[in-house]
Amino acid sequence: MAESPRRLTELPGVGPRLAERLARLNLYTVADLLLHRPIRYEDRTRLQPIGTLRPGDRALIEARVEWSEVARGRRRRLLCRVSDGTGQLDLVFFNFHPRQAERLQRGVLLRCFGEVRAGYAGPQMAHPEHERVAPGDAGGVADTALTPVYGSTEGLHQGQLRKLVGAALAMLPDQMPDHLSAEDLPDPSWPGLKEALETLHRPPAETDPGGLLEGRHPAVRRIAYEELLAHHLSLRRRRQAVRSDRGAPVLKDGQGLSAVLHSRLPFPLTAAQARVDAELARDMAESAPMLRLLQGDVGSGKTVVAALACARTVGSGYQAALMAPTELLAEQHFRSLCGWLEPLQVEVAWLSGGAGAQHRRRDLQRVASGEAAVVVGTHALFQEQVAFRSLGLVVVDEQHRFGVHQRLALKEKAGGVEPHQLTMTATPIPRTLAMTAYADLDVSALDERPPGRQPVQTVVVSEQRRGEVIDRIRAALAEGRQAYWVCTLIEASPELAAQAAEDTAAHLREALTGHRIGLVHGRMSATDKEKVMGAFAQGGIDLLVATTVIEVGVDVPNASLMIIDNAERLGLAQLHQLRGRVGRGRAASTCVLMYHGPLSESARQRLAVLRETEDGFAIAQRDLEIRGPGEMLGTRQTGALGLRIADLGRDADLLEPVQQQAGDLLHGRASIAEALIERWVGQAERYGQV
Repeated sequence: MAESPRRLTELPGVGPRLAERLARLNLYTVADLLLHRPIRYEDRTRLQPIGTLRPGDRALIEARVEWSEVARGRRRRLLCRVSDGTGQLDLVFFNFHPRQAERLQRGVLLRCFGEVRAGYAGPQMAHPEHERVAPGDAGGVADTALTPVYGSTEGLHQGQLRKLVGAALAMLPDQMPDHLSAEDLPDPSWPGLKEALETLHRPPAETDPGGLLEGRHPAVRRIAYEELLAHHLSLRRRRQAVRSDRGAPVLKDGQGLSAVLHSRLPFPLTAAQARVDAELARDMAESAPMLRLLQGDVGSGKTVVAALACARTVGSGYQAALMAPTELLAEQHFRSLCGWLEPLQVEVAWLSGGAGAQHRRRDLQRVASGEAAVVVGTHALFQEQVAFRSLGLVVVDEQHRFGVHQRLALKEKAGGVEPHQLTMTATPIPRTLAMTAYADLDVSALDERPPGRQPVQTVVVSEQRRGEVIDRIRAALAEGRQAYWVCTLIEASPELAAQAAEDTAAHLREALTGHRIGLVHGRMSATDKEKVMGAFAQGGIDLLVATTVIEVGVDVPNASLMIIDNAERLGLAQLHQLRGRVGRGRAASTCVLMYHGPLSESARQRLAVLRETEDGFAIAQRDLEIRGPGEMLGTRQTGALGLRIADLGRDADLLEPVQQQAGDLLHGRASIAEALIERWVGQAERYGQV
């Protein structure tokens, strides 16, 4: 049932030049064109009297030419005054052919469409679409549907696009057969695919254009459902392929290392940690590879769960690798794993890009021989010279910061078997989004705060109280505590009101004499950033002024105060991540959200949410409600899912039926599943881009 979509070059009039312009819009096939959604609609189904028009109206008029002339001021232009008996209006053309001036002579009846503007002598239309009307056609309107306006590119006119879409619609249903019956849809009253596409591109005059544009119309819902279903099917099929391609090591921990580590931990596991550990143990005991995403709020204890998984792997005779996005975070994981695993006679190696040649050569040999059972590193783990003796588990922290090909490169180092995979994120994702964006993964959640973690008091203040905030920092430093000051820019900008990190650091050094103040931002070299943040972690810096590079950073239990300057500029998830840098020790901690007014309604809502709760999952849900899903999923939505019609926030109610329908198709109607994936995902799926 696989479809063979026709290339646009097969349509009449589409030569290499036009095909190149269409390709700029990612339009290559007839199906692509049919799924190119209009950005607005124009009503050309009725004539409007000139006397009723107001500036800003886009209207269709029928009027007779009173006079026309070529004006030769600073810019040559063709002026043409028309009248319909209710009023008069000037047509203005700046780029025109002499023949056009000849055709627009007095007495000619025209039908024009354009935007009405206020001119010197009354209303006018600049460069309207226009055509001559034969005497017998006066007063009649040929259009019976709203006229679509498409996103376009230079050299590609709306008329060309409409003509091509019309040719594509004429090929329905051959080019896009309807694979779903009414019984397959959440609402059996929704139109079939052919009717839905025709409504999208040629909506009847009585159609509410707002419903089409906002995605509320049944035609859009029908198409969006199919798109979400196809992407969900693609992810689940990829999961099936990975789990059936090559066997994974069965990790049952015959040495009991994970149980020994559990018994020696200086703290009890939370109920959530124990639950997730049991889920991992069950997965890792199967011959199919584990594919699991671990969501854990900031400070929820993901690292110890990963350590237990590593111990289970080593106890089964295999190696484990943990990959982190920065050297500082990798070193932090290295220290934690060493503290837990080395007393159990488990050697832990750290592969750093900045290590000396002799040290690196020794560690590479330890990894290759299997002497180092657990390996921690950054992108250095991808390098060709890194070889494992028997890799059984890959743990990826903050997985969204690594590209697909980087993660695959590490996985390939397992040789002939498929290693178990555990990916971790500190950015909770609402369940409805996870169901679609992570359908290829099982999802576990650490939704419980470990004992000993202090709540963080969050306050919102105006930047006009900056002096009071500095006094608060001075008091905290006097007590031997450390603090963060987070800025949103590196250098001052005349366009933005944000206080730059460099200026802030200079000002704070003057205001807080006698205290050690460090500065870190994204334009510093990786080595310099690591040096400054390392000094802060070791207590050599009292106040760290930073941009948002510390969002995923080092654990500093002595830091009990965080100031986020221009907090209104950041999203909820990022604010919550930053706040998680404090509250890691025994001292009461505070996060000050300092804003520069006036606040937008969205900013006011975000800051209020942060003040009300520390629950990352509740914050993620509110983030979805306020801003939609874009930033929450990173490349999973913006680059990987590449949704054309559907919207994960707007269409969240479709995800439950999508999940149910996907199971039915994969197990009972695989050919239909294949056709839907080919239509919506196509080549991207085969190259791991979804």
